[in-house]
Amino acid sequence: MASELGFRATDAELESYARVMDADLAAYAQLDRLADFVPAPGYKRDMGYRPSAAQDPFNAWATMVEIAGAPSGKLHNKKIAIKDNIAVAGVPMRNGSSILENYVPDVDATVVTRVLDAGGTILGKTQCEYYCLSGGSHTSHQGPVQNPHKRGHTSGGSSSGSAVVIATGEVDVALGCDQGGSIRTPSSYCGIVGLKPTWGLVPYTGIMPIELTLDHVGPMTRTVSDNALALEVIAGFDGLDPRQTALAEAQPYTQSLTKGAQSVRVGVLTEGFEFPVSDPAVNATVMSAAKAFERAGASVTKVSIPLHSLGASIWGVIALEGAARQMMLDNGHGFNWKGLYVTNMIGAHAKWRERANELPHTIRYLILAGQHYLRASGGQTYAKAQNVGRQLGAAYDAALKNVDVLLMPTNPTVAPLLPGPDASVEQYLQRAWENMENTKPFDVTGHPALQIPCGSKDDLPIGMMLVGRRFEESTLYQVAHAFEQQLD
Repeated sequence: MASELGFRATDAELESYARVMDADLAAYAQLDRLADFVPAPGYKRDMGYRPSAAQDPFNAWATMVEIAGAPSGKLHNKKIAIKDNIAVAGVPMRNGSSILENYVPDVDATVVTRVLDAGGTILGKTQCEYYCLSGGSHTSHQGPVQNPHKRGHTSGGSSSGSAVVIATGEVDVALGCDQGGSIRTPSSYCGIVGLKPTWGLVPYTGIMPIELTLDHVGPMTRTVSDNALALEVIAGFDGLDPRQTALAEAQPYTQSLTKGAQSVRVGVLTEGFEFPVSDPAVNATVMSAAKAFERAGASVTKVSIPLHSLGASIWGVIALEGAARQMMLDNGHGFNWKGLYVTNMIGAHAKWRERANELPHTIRYLILAGQHYLRASGGQTYAKAQNVGRQLGAAYDAALKNVDVLLMPTNPTVAPLLPGPDASVEQYLQRAWENMENTKPFDVTGHPALQIPCGSKDDLPIGMMLVGRRFEESTLYQVAHAFEQQLD
């Protein structure tokens, strides 16, 4: 070990270190005898089952199970789906992987407990990308998730299955997670409503992390009103997630739905329409949607934030180095934060080293590239990206002093084709990380971002994204609901 770490030690020194370690081992032994301190799950459930192809034609479900919640509450009679990187005690959690094939959590994530306490009925775990590291829907060990509007096209990722079961009407609310656009991209491609909340508003407790500063969990629904209702249930401080502050309080979001868009100031973000891959038809549809806000009584102006064009690059450095370190090299939860560690999840995920040849190109690339850049700069580049990320956040904050929401396409194109079985490595990776130029920056800055459908091209949905001030999700719902009321 000394040799691996780059220092010399004599045999005598190593023997001395080993003797001192004996005392440490006694402490480890004492800890081994203690029971873990994790919350006990409630509500009866069984392990569920994998549905047949006939039951699941789009390959959207990982496990089907029925868990009935409380007899009353805000989500009573609502059918709920849970993304398969979110722990549901006693139900398998594969996180889109082969390595976690036999892993069963022993805790419920906070959002799962809150859904059940609010009377929701969980109908299963939804398919997601391998370790959730893809904006496409082709990397899961269980196979690609088909777009419900047009087979052969991606449903988006990584919350692919969650988007599909909402679009097909199988459930009313699905929970997804978003580190680079993984709620908003599949919501856009599948034509549904998806919210990435303010960073820290909804506790990430009991969910397999990717990168602590990028991790978000939020609701996916068919309507803005259901989305606001779900956020009322899952938001708020839980005392177990250090991402959260005293500002993480649930608000009566549904009360904002009737306020209309009168006097709301909408800022159309110029740079959000100007990427090399931007589809003119998508831009035109979103610009037309922006005019609908004027008909609803809002003022609409153009806003320029030049740094937005570099937001995806800032995100790329944080995601590559941060996720390579936390999710892979540090076995998921990482170190140096206080909160609930799901220890059996860490142990199950740590086995990836024994089965690394099973990892898809996305995860292999993450480890190789992330490790290379970490070694090359000693972590300085990651640190600089986090610093510049604060500058990016300040630029959005400055713009949001003059407008109430920013508006742009959620993704610059409609859902592309799934890569074929003979796709090159480059094509496989491109399809995993493309078209998220507008979504990635707001995972860095933590601003809330709401995707709503606003049109279509070639039978594939087009999405519009509204971004607001931190912890002002009510304004997003107010504006989005006013727009939704004008739709056919």
